[in-house]
Amino acid sequence: MMIMSDLANDFANFKTPSWLTSTLLAGMLRGIEKEGLRVKPDGTLAQTPHPQALGSKLTHPFITTDYSESLLELITEPKATPKAALGMLRQLHVLVHKALPEDELMWPLSMPCRLSLDDNDIPLADYGSSNTGKLKTLYRSGLGIRYGRRMQTIAGLHYNLSFGDDLFSAWHQAIDSEQDFADFKNDKYLGLIRNFKRMTALVLYLLGASPSVNASFVAGREHDLVLMNDSTYYKPAATSLRMGKLGYTNSVQEHLDIRYNHLPEYVDGLRRAIRTPHEGFARLGLDDETGTPIQINNHILQIENEYYSPIRPKQIALSGETPTEALERRGIAYVEFRAIDLDPYSDVGIRLSSACFLEVLALYCLLSDSPELFPEEEEMIGVNIERVVNEGRKKALTVLSDGQDVPLESWMLRHLCKMQPLAALLDAHHGGNDYRTAVALMQGKAGHSESTISAQVLSDSERLGDLWRLGISLAQQHQEQLLEQTLSPNTQAKYEVLAEKSVLQQSDIERDDTTGFDVFLAQYR
Repeated sequence: MMIMSDLANDFANFKTPSWLTSTLLAGMLRGIEKEGLRVKPDGTLAQTPHPQALGSKLTHPFITTDYSESLLELITEPKATPKAALGMLRQLHVLVHKALPEDELMWPLSMPCRLSLDDNDIPLADYGSSNTGKLKTLYRSGLGIRYGRRMQTIAGLHYNLSFGDDLFSAWHQAIDSEQDFADFKNDKYLGLIRNFKRMTALVLYLLGASPSVNASFVAGREHDLVLMNDSTYYKPAATSLRMGKLGYTNSVQEHLDIRYNHLPEYVDGLRRAIRTPHEGFARLGLDDETGTPIQINNHILQIENEYYSPIRPKQIALSGETPTEALERRGIAYVEFRAIDLDPYSDVGIRLSSACFLEVLALYCLLSDSPELFPEEEEMIGVNIERVVNEGRKKALTVLSDGQDVPLESWMLRHLCKMQPLAALLDAHHGGNDYRTAVALMQGKAGHSESTISAQVLSDSERLGDLWRLGISLAQQHQEQLLEQTLSPNTQAKYEVLAEKSVLQQSDIERDDTTGFDVFLAQYR
């Protein structure tokens, strides 16, 4: 078995391939999914239903909710440039802010606002009376009883990215590969995923923005955070508590051993987790004492999306198709980068420099050698993530690389330096110097931890008094900025039609349901 100490050449020998030209980057597409809590002016969770003007969250293609009725999720179409993706994300934010009840704001941080200590005060998303809608709510109920509803109020941002077939064809020809083209493409995407996992610590240091939490989030939980004041807990050198033991990870999934070396192996691993009963979840029961279902099943995963990973291979699922069926039938269409905290200083949750950096990193991970990834190396990656989550800005922090402890700063700078030619190629395709500027900015942050977003969050929280005041202050600023912006009459009309259409689609789905939910659920189970 190949372990980390054998991987001395994983990124060490990276050179930009001679076959790669800037024109081959024309097929790249990117889309953004951004979550955010609706809150009241006192920084507590909004209890109002999803704003009517935004349409049906069950069927609207761009505006929905994630776990809670209060947790909005905004989804862009795939776009040809990062600026276009951010432009659409901004349009969705303007729409949302104009539709919010007068006294509501969008919470700008990944870690939640002030929460009630009663889980039932965090409302589950309600998708209506159709069987599909009820199943979506039941899935969320299951997450709540398994992990607690508080954990489900954490918000993040997913950056979705695909590369054009021209790039894969040129690569396939350049190395004279005899492998079937579809398999070749899947293998290259999986190589990107394995390398991104190896580089997760870099992303958490550079883009992490959750070094602290509101006291209500950890009330009654064991933790080793330090009290900043009576309402904020933190770690002095933390970067992204969201991605650590307190956030979107759970011990149940730590030993699943879902591997990314071959697509059938990944699909089988996920399916095994969905079919395998879990003793603790079985004890919770499938139904409550009145016979009302409270979780879809008592297995390790209720559905495939319950698997938490910093990155996922994705294919667009057709109606009635599961994510793994889509992958099995049509291969990997794009990758979903999930280890990204909301940037609280951006009114849309991510700035252009971060988007450009993620694209350079993705290209670097795609083109670098990517040895197979086994549990022993996964454990070392886990060690690196925990170190950077909790102490990423600590002077002289080390991470494991090739089985050795190396200084985090020099490890990051070495990789960022190798990314520069790729940034230049992306700039050559798009025009301008956004990508090179982004990498230079990240090099600055790698050498100066005080310039990271996580350092800024802590310093501003201390200056203002606590994390809650920072959150409310930024939420108000963002709202003012977004309400000053207007959509063109055509764009406004387009979104109004979409909202109306989504409501009609939900009504059609509900009308066409002839099976009772109990029968539907029994068949699903």
